[in-house]
Amino acid sequence: MNKILIAEDEAPIANLISTALEGAGYHCTWAADGGAAADLLDTAPFDLVLLDIMLPKADGYEVLEYCKSLETPVIFLTAKGTLQDRVKGLRLGAEDYIVKPFELMELLARVETVLRRCGKTGRVLFLPPDIEIDTAGRVVKRGGVPVALTAKEYDLLLLFVQNKNIALYRDRIYERVWGEEFLGDSRTVDLHIQRMRKKLGLEKRLVAVYKVGYRLEV
Repeated sequence: MNKILIAEDEAPIANLISTALEGAGYHCTWAADGGAAADLLDTAPFDLVLLDIMLPKADGYEVLEYCKSLETPVIFLTAKGTLQDRVKGLRLGAEDYIVKPFELMELLARVETVLRRCGKTGRVLFLPPDIEIDTAGRVVKRGGVPVALTAKEYDLLLLFVQNKNIALYRDRIYERVWGEEFLGDSRTVDLHIQRMRKKLGLEKRLVAVYKVGYRLEV
């Protein structure tokens, strides 16, 4: 399980991020200021730091330098959204730069991308009672038995597991999994979801939401 440090001085935002990430299978620790973040980095290894810039005691730029000395990747998550701010953050060594307000789906996708790019994605996700997802090998097992999913079916499963109990719109599902603009024809999404949930016995848990899309109920 990947360990993520959230350095954020606003508790409601930190709780929102932590809830989303832990629902996707990550272990999260919160630091309310830059000094606390540095102390935590001293005591335990982290796979990724989500770092606000405007922090008390030590700002995000100072914490970034500390992370670089530990070879810990950083995503800036900040309200400082000008082009100059983004360029500065990336040039100083951040792996990515996300401006508040942000969408949780986008945050999860960028976290996964940075972890994969930095070689830190070796983890197994569990969907009770008996589904395991090896994200490094892209292997899915049900009751310990491998299940043959197509690439799109696997990507759909991972998307829903990372967004448990959240209703996902068909257009967002299509754009995330197929990487193209949704043109209004939902048959492709519906067909792939029907096949995937039948293979994994998720007919009663991966439910259709009227005029919206689908929700994985856990």
